[in-house]
Amino acid sequence: MNASDRTPADLLRSALAADPARPLVTFYDDATGERVELSVATFANWVAKTANLLQGDLAAEPGDRLALLLPAHWQSAVWLLACSSVGVVAEVQGDPASADLTVSGPDRLDLARACRGERVALALRPMGGRFPQAPEGFADYAVEVPGQGDRFAPFAPVDPAAPALTVGGVGLTADQLVARAREDAAEMGLVPGSRLLTGRTYDTWEGLSAGLFAPLAAGSSVVLCRHLDRLDEDGLAKRVESERITFTAV
Repeated sequence: MNASDRTPADLLRSALAADPARPLVTFYDDATGERVELSVATFANWVAKTANLLQGDLAAEPGDRLALLLPAHWQSAVWLLACSSVGVVAEVQGDPASADLTVSGPDRLDLARACRGERVALALRPMGGRFPQAPEGFADYAVEVPGQGDRFAPFAPVDPAAPALTVGGVGLTADQLVARAREDAAEMGLVPGSRLLTGRTYDTWEGLSAGLFAPLAAGSSVVLCRHLDRLDEDGLAKRVESERITFTAV
């Protein structure tokens, strides 16, 4: 990847320029049987639409804090990169009561209502489906995002030295996040073309790094598995073979 990249959004732009057609995120939910594969180009399109929603409709600005109450999921990865694109601080499993806005999955809505700013709900249904009826007090992400623009330009430049992410009590600037992702990628042996399978959750840096940031920094791809504990050893072995996995973090 480009050595001058200083934010996660920079890493995504470099990946898009290098090979937009290659897989970036493949998502499995072993509770529902869902499988979704997103190329770099498709993932970047979702990020652009979400960043436009965040900056435009939700009026988020650089430095605003977003409580991200989502599990390990491909849409969570999209939101993390959208926050980076706008300059919003993603507080993973953060306190909605002290956040400027909140993004929640269907099982955290009661907690998310403590946020007095904008609230967005994700149904996390297969194929990015919407809620049968939007939860009261929330915008339904699946309804709001499709009409957003396919290209994104921030109203203000994103400062790589500004806070970008808080997870597990650890705060990172964009610069620090990219540096740690590169270090993790090197430690795991990731190189362009690697395929990393992970079942780690998104509530620790280790989970976020394996599940998104380290593969992105290395020019690799990730197979992100939710509810992996429901897969037996034979099933996991078949997935490793079918997905051409080169490294695992389970």
